[in-house]
Amino acid sequence: MQKLKVFLVLTGYQLTWLACVFGETKFSNPMLGIWVGIIFLLTYFYFNHNKQKFIKISLLISVPGYFFDSLLVYFQIYDFETIAKLGTLPLWMIVLWFSFSTLFDEILTFFKSYKILGIILSGVLGPLTYYLGEPIGVIKIYNFQIFISSMVLFWMILMFYYLNYVIKNN
Repeated sequence: MQKLKVFLVLTGYQLTWLACVFGETKFSNPMLGIWVGIIFLLTYFYFNHNKQKFIKISLLISVPGYFFDSLLVYFQIYDFETIAKLGTLPLWMIVLWFSFSTLFDEILTFFKSYKILGIILSGVLGPLTYYLGEPIGVIKIYNFQIFISSMVLFWMILMFYYLNYVIKNN
């Protein structure tokens, strides 16, 4: 049952990511990602046994992530190629961050036994995901050195914060 749950959560998040990115770039419909993400989040929330814990983890991950993205866009380190923004970010980034936080609620908990590995992988995979957005056409990177160094640092700190504070307090 646990493997099925992991598969479904990963699939739901990945479908949300694909709908956000390709809804924007291929279909010129930024609402596609929002609707897919809302359906995923509502379904996840409905079947979640500890809703209060999920809301707390979701806010502790999503708010710093959204704030970090906003800062880097504000300082013109990179920008999103989007037709629908709320402030500096695409509307769908809100849903995408909350969808991403589902991974922290259930799946990434196994890194509590492998903290160094989790922090290193976060520092590699987080920035890589953003970087791959440029060839797809969803972001434009203006300053690669600051982009990559700030992304690596942020994602490593986010995982450190998660493993050392968020998990212990939930």
